[in-house]
Formats: sequence, structure tokens, C-alpha cells
Amino acid sequence: MEHNKSKGELDALLEVKRKSGVAKFTKEKNKIYTDGITSVDESGILEKALNIGDKAPNFTLKNALNKPVSLYDELKNGPVILTWYRGGWCPYCNITLHYLQEKLPEFKIQGATLLALTPELPDNSLNTSEKNNLEFTVLSDIGNTVGKSYGVVFELTEEVASIYQAGFGLNEKNGDTSNELPLAATYVIDENGIITYAFLDADYKERAEASDIITALKALK
Repeated sequence: MEHNKSKGELDALLEVKRKSGVAKFTKEKNKIYTDGITSVDESGILEKALNIGDKAPNFTLKNALNKPVSLYDELKNGPVILTWYRGGWCPYCNITLHYLQEKLPEFKIQGATLLALTPELPDNSLNTSEKNNLEFTVLSDIGNTVGKSYGVVFELTEEVASIYQAGFGLNEKNGDTSNELPLAATYVIDENGIITYAFLDADYKERAEASDIITALKALK
């Protein structure tokens, strides 16, 4: 564990999902997933990823409406909450994104913008009105290029990759066969481009709490 995470509202929502997942999967499948998380932990990624005090590299990515969005441009308007999610196929990501959407008014009070990055190809299943209704910006980080510059990308174990490929076609979703995914990392970046809060965890079932993000934003005042 690289962070002091308070157990909060989001954790309670995720815990329901964790329990149902364990109950649903075979013992073998649960072990494959657990070993997968151990592999991420032992890869050294948590030590190598950018952390508090580091300068956040700039990037420009396309949003859901195919418009370019630049981190440093966004920082001109105030701090940025930068969060990664694995894809629309990940139930933990969907719970987290839905929760963050609910917390947007509280982030906005602190003058912050939320940017969510995913390696998933732009989702054709979203129609234009749905894309326009997203209240925060979802950016396609194809090939995990930005994720790699932040040091948050790892390769799945062969066993997990084959389950994901058989289950929902990970390679097609991401448009490559790298079997690489980002940590579910979350950063708060101040207007000078410095990371002031970092949530890094090898376990994709653990996520940053909104209360911790808001505390980090208030500390910038």
C-alpha cells in the first residue's frame, strides 16, 4: 500500500462488488486474479510511478467528441484530478466513474476539473447525446502512451490476459495485443503541474475516495 486511504462511501460500494465477485468465481479463477494483483505489486510499479512532488508530464488526447484536450491548458483553469480506468468492461471502474460523477459538484466547488483516462478505443456504443451528457472528460489513451509517461502501466499475467480475452475481447477493446493496462491511479495536480496527491494501488478493486481527493484540493487553497 502506497497511500493512506480512508474507508469511505466508495469503498462500501466496491466492497459489495468484491464480495459478489469472490462468490461468483471458481476457486481457481479467484486465485488467478489474486496472483495477478501480486504480480503487479512485485513488479516495482508502485515505486516507479510518479508520486507526490513530481512534475506531471503534459499530454494532449482526444475526448469522447474527438476534440483535443491538453492537461496544461486545463491547469490554467485550476487544479486537475487525473484518474485512470481500465475500460467500460470493468465493473469496479463503472462503479467508480458513476460515484465520481456524483461528486463532481464538490470537486467544482474547489475549482477542479476531472479527467478520466482509459486505454480503451473510443467507445462507439456511446451516442452523441450520451457523449454530450458526460459531465467530466473521458480521454482515450490509446496504447497507454500517457499512462507510460506517468509510470502506471503494467502487463497482465498470461492467465488473467487469457480470461479477459476470452471473456470480452480485451485486445479488440484496446486495439492492440500488448495485454497492458493502467493501475487505477488517481492524482491531484496543482496549477503549476505538480502532483500533490497520489493514489496508487496494485489492486484494481481499491480506488481513491472522493473525501481524500477533496481534502487534497482544499490543501491547495
